Amino acid sequence: MNILVINGPNLNLLGIREPDLYGRQDYAALVSLVEETCRQAGMDVEVFQSNHEGAIVDKIQEALGKFDGIVINPAAYTHTSVAILDALKAVALPAVEVHISDVSQREDFRQISYAGMACVKTYMGLGLEGYRQALLYLKEYLQTH
Repeated sequence: MNILVINGPNLNLLGIREPDLYGRQDYAALVSLVEETCRQAGMDVEVFQSNHEGAIVDKIQEALGKFDGIVINPAAYTHTSVAILDALKAVALPAVEVHISDVSQREDFRQISYAGMACVKTYMGLGLEGYRQALLYLKEYLQTH
């Protein structure tokens, strides 16, 4: 089972950017958690981060035929990017959305998730643990569908 984890803008600044909201662990800790979770679960994983919408769209398109599923934290693009939604729909790979903070309790403009419209499940407000849960859920989903 081959999984692609995509992280959007500013996630490379974890631990620096608003640590009271996003936590004090850095991006390397996130990557380590993802890699260790996948290793223990017997999954192969590639982790990708970009601050550029087009690069994320390209990576989603490149996933077709290479990956079995996607875990995605589109970050700020969650609330603005129809292009990411369309790419997820186009490749039609099972995808799980993750948000470190609980976006449902944040600003009004964060209440719409375009990417989430193409995902089978969303985890939010669990910090980095949300990634572990998303990966394990995706494995189960892929095994049963």
